[in-house]
Amino acid sequence: MDRKNTDDLSQELMSEADIDSYIKENQSYFTDRNVAELLTELYDHQRISKAELARRSGVSEVYLHQLFSGRRKPSRDKLLCLCVGMELTVDETQRLLKEAAYAQLYPRIKREAIICHGIAHHTPLEEINDKLFEENEKALC
Repeated sequence: MDRKNTDDLSQELMSEADIDSYIKENQSYFTDRNVAELLTELYDHQRISKAELARRSGVSEVYLHQLFSGRRKPSRDKLLCLCVGMELTVDETQRLLKEAAYAQLYPRIKREAIICHGIAHHTPLEEINDKLFEENEKALC
């Protein structure tokens, strides 16, 4: 069986009259990992403590542990703060956003461009927030 890419799945979904048939036929292509699993996978490559990650991300340690245990799901902005804190690449950040069912960063929006640039250049969260404030945009955390 050939591996279907996202475009193949999308085209099949739009042409399928019955959603149940589509789901049954494509069950193996659905992602079933939750945000906690995705974060843990990315964190396992880090060389910082969770306390340091919490500090860099502007979140409390309690909240961070709730995220990693799956008891809480972060908002998109909190997830971006964690990406900044872990110094993820733009590609890793975009993949995490997509798999967490959030919109990816879109560089045609000024706020998103500032955040994306900060992630690409491993800019500390405080500096990203300062630039957002300077441009009259909402801070991340």
